[in-house]
Amino acid sequence: MASGKKRSKKSESLEFRNTQLTDALQTQDMAAVAFALRHGPTVVPLMTVGDRDNPLDVGEVWTYRDPTSGDVALLLFSDAAHKPESLPAGVALQSPQWLRAFLAAHEEEITTVFLDIAGPHPMQATPTDLLAALDA
Repeated sequence: MASGKKRSKKSESLEFRNTQLTDALQTQDMAAVAFALRHGPTVVPLMTVGDRDNPLDVGEVWTYRDPTSGDVALLLFSDAAHKPESLPAGVALQSPQWLRAFLAAHEEEITTVFLDIAGPHPMQATPTDLLAALDA
């Protein structure tokens, strides 16, 4: 006879959201957005999902390259539910430290960062502005 506690489906599913970021985007308050990015996770779309058994493998981040200009945009989300279905299905929940390191490594390549691009309250910033917000 197996003994053990039943896990609820809610506890088994990961929540891919940052409620504080969602609220900050709703008010379009850049100071609140900066605070939320410094103190909470960000949902990042993935081209390929990382290996769950290897915590160092976070997967390959998906970016958008404009076919006419070549400009590269990073799309970030406050909630996985805000990610358009036309993007790859995989997502990761990344820390403020990861976001800072990623933006610093790709600051010259990424021309803009969109937060919740499909709404309900989208915002746009440059990687330099987000790095300044993360460092404040």
